[in-house]
Amino acid sequence: MSVDRRKIAAKAQYALWVIFFAQIVYDFFAELPYNYWLSWLPMLGAMGIGLVAARSARHRIATRSPAAVAVAPPVTGRWSAVNSPADKVPSHGTHSLAQSYAIDIVAEPADGPARPTPVWFWPVARANRAYPAFGAPLYAVARATVVHAEDGQRDHLSRSSLAGILYFWLVEGVGRTIGGSRRVVGNHIVLDLGDGTHAMYAHVQRGSLRVRPGDEVEPGRLLAQCGNSGNSTEPHVHFQLMDGPDPETAHGIPFTWQGVGVPAGGEKFTVDADASTRARPQDA
Repeated sequence: MSVDRRKIAAKAQYALWVIFFAQIVYDFFAELPYNYWLSWLPMLGAMGIGLVAARSARHRIATRSPAAVAVAPPVTGRWSAVNSPADKVPSHGTHSLAQSYAIDIVAEPADGPARPTPVWFWPVARANRAYPAFGAPLYAVARATVVHAEDGQRDHLSRSSLAGILYFWLVEGVGRTIGGSRRVVGNHIVLDLGDGTHAMYAHVQRGSLRVRPGDEVEPGRLLAQCGNSGNSTEPHVHFQLMDGPDPETAHGIPFTWQGVGVPAGGEKFTVDADASTRARPQDA
C-alpha cells in the first residue's frame, strides 16, 4: 500500500470513528433519525480499514523481512522491557502507527524507590513522581535531524488499579481515538536517521523538550524526558523505528540496541553511560 493510500485510509478510519462516537453522544440526548443498526456501519467500516491495513503490514513483513537497524539505547541506567518485539510481532498487538517492532521500557533502579506494583482497587491512580521512569532523560540514538518535536500535552495520572485501567481504556482511550494519532502517542519526537529510517519517542514529558525541528543532533544528545502523556498507563519510554516521519503512514522497522540487543518482556538490562560512546552532556 502506497504512502498516499495509507494516508487516505488513516484519515477515513479516523473520520468513521468520529462519526460512530458522535452518533452515540447524539443518541444519548435525542433519538437517531434512522434505524439504530445503521449506526454501527461507521464502526464496522473503521474496523474493516484497520484489518486491511494490518493484512498489508503482515504481508510486507512476511515478504520483505526488513533487517534490524543498530542504534544506541535511548536511555541510561537500569530498565526492564514491556511489550517487546523479542516476544511477538506486532509487539503492541497492532501494526497501526508503525508499532510493529515498538518497545516499551520502564525504569527499574537498583537503588532508590522501586516502581509501584499494580493493585486491584486502591489507590485508583498514582502521581507520576512515584514512578522512577518519570523525568528520566531521553537521548538521541544516532546522528540525526529532528523532524518533529512537541511537548504541550499534559502528563495524566498513572493508572495503578483495575478501576484506573478500565477508565483508561473505556473512557480516556475512546477520547484519544477520536482525537487521532497525536493524542495516542502523546508528546513525541521523531528523528530522521538517514537512509529512510526514522526513530520515534512517544509519551514524552510535558515541557521537557531540549530540541526543536531542524536541529542536528549527535548520538547521546539530550532530547527530552520520559513522561506519561498520550495513551499511557504509567511513565515509560515507547521507542520505535519506522520508514517515514509520519506514524500514520509509515511501516515499522526492527531495531537492535548496541550493547543491549532487543530485551524480551520482563528482562532487565543496564545501559552504562560511562561505557557508551555518547557525548554527554549536551543539554544547552
